[in-house]
Amino acid sequence: MRASRFVAVVSAAAMVIAALAGCSGPTSSGGSPKTLTIGFTLEPDTLDLTTSSAASIPQVLLYNVYETLVRMDSTGAIKPLLATDYTVSSDGKQYTFDLDPQAKFASGTPVDSAAVIASINRMRQATSATIKDQMSVISDVTAPDDDTVVVTLSQPSNFWLYNMTTTAGIIFDPAITDLATQPMGSGPYQLGTWTKGSSITLVKNPSYWGTPGRFDQVIFRYITDPNAMVSAMLSGGIDIIGELTSPDSLARFADTTKYTIIQGTTNGEVTLGFNFDRTPLQSLQVRQAICYAIDRQNLLNSVWGGKGTLIGSMVAPTDPYYQDLSGTYPYNPDKAKELLAEAGYSSGLTLDLKVPITPYATPAARLIASQLKDVGITVNVTELDFSGQWLPDVFLGGDYDMTIVDHAEPRDIVNFADPTYYWHYNNPAFAQLIRQADAAPRDQFITDMHQAAAMLANDAAADWLFLFPNLVVARAGITGIPENAITPSFDVTTIAAKD
Repeated sequence: MRASRFVAVVSAAAMVIAALAGCSGPTSSGGSPKTLTIGFTLEPDTLDLTTSSAASIPQVLLYNVYETLVRMDSTGAIKPLLATDYTVSSDGKQYTFDLDPQAKFASGTPVDSAAVIASINRMRQATSATIKDQMSVISDVTAPDDDTVVVTLSQPSNFWLYNMTTTAGIIFDPAITDLATQPMGSGPYQLGTWTKGSSITLVKNPSYWGTPGRFDQVIFRYITDPNAMVSAMLSGGIDIIGELTSPDSLARFADTTKYTIIQGTTNGEVTLGFNFDRTPLQSLQVRQAICYAIDRQNLLNSVWGGKGTLIGSMVAPTDPYYQDLSGTYPYNPDKAKELLAEAGYSSGLTLDLKVPITPYATPAARLIASQLKDVGITVNVTELDFSGQWLPDVFLGGDYDMTIVDHAEPRDIVNFADPTYYWHYNNPAFAQLIRQADAAPRDQFITDMHQAAAMLANDAAADWLFLFPNLVVARAGITGIPENAITPSFDVTTIAAKD
């Protein structure tokens, strides 16, 4: 889940003060450091990517501190990074990576085959279930020499190389043992200070092996209240709002001489999830009734200012197998009532909707409760603190009927193939189709994934409310921010600022 979107309500005034403290702006004078300050909503609890799937960790570290063998550019193409090239065997099961001999960690030690193998094996043993699953297809990793790594898969996999461009593919400095507080990679930045409850500061890696960072330091400042974030931007306390969580405030940044607004798309599917361990939600008619009863366009307009995309399944427009399935269950309250009657709930149904306190989930829950009431479903809404209540109670404990959360991991449709995931969706036909697609030739992969996405939609496995837009506000003169956020990283290596 996109942890950076899970916010708590705090005093706007207090957060503005925190936002302004210590900010020097991207330009420098009199020998002061050239600093870029970026506002985000929630800081990570740990910096250890092997133990947590929180998107707030790679948001800071991926590509900035840690690098990968290959990475994905803004068009979705896979490009070399720590590897100068790679080849794939004719059976699609063996990948040979040629390492860049110039690459080295911030400590000065080389990024050689031993370091790469150690990192891959570390990820294979990760306690993060998502990463461990992504690496489970690996059967062996070997090194013919210091500059070559050969990865052998148990079967061909269309997902594996893509996963290697993101968190699962991070290469660690093998000397680091405390990943939670002392991350060290080969990127253009390294960890400077972490002031918990306030900010994470990255400083330039002076011995970076590639194109150096353009800033002496980059501050990720955490401001949980959307109004405080806007105030910090307007007052010059931050240079970039990394993710705007108050779309109705866009008009305040309309002056193009002062601000640049970037609008694109993300991987974040805002999903009304169903708990398939609960008897009413095991009924296809009940799930379909819920989908018919919700006016998603009205919800998008009300909750997120009309910014975002209606999608209909767990696929983003930037995925190669995207198709528009938003019309699968058009708003039709009469049809919803009909289906509820068929399911045996003509006299009514009561469901618990437990949501994290976020700018999107809490207002969406109230609107959904109202719309479902109109068709005979009583919804008890409970708003929970994300870390203290939602994670342990809903995500880990399964104590819910329905919930709303932004699933921001790239290509996370595969989570529906895992019946142990917190939805407990158990569809052997879907799981088999995902396995078949993963091992298929490229053309068949696309065809199979189209079928898989449509299967989820038709089965009303969830109600996909909308896809999060990428809304970023930057001070005028700052360039290089990509339009679409297709990885969890907020990549500062492409960003520049006019002096």
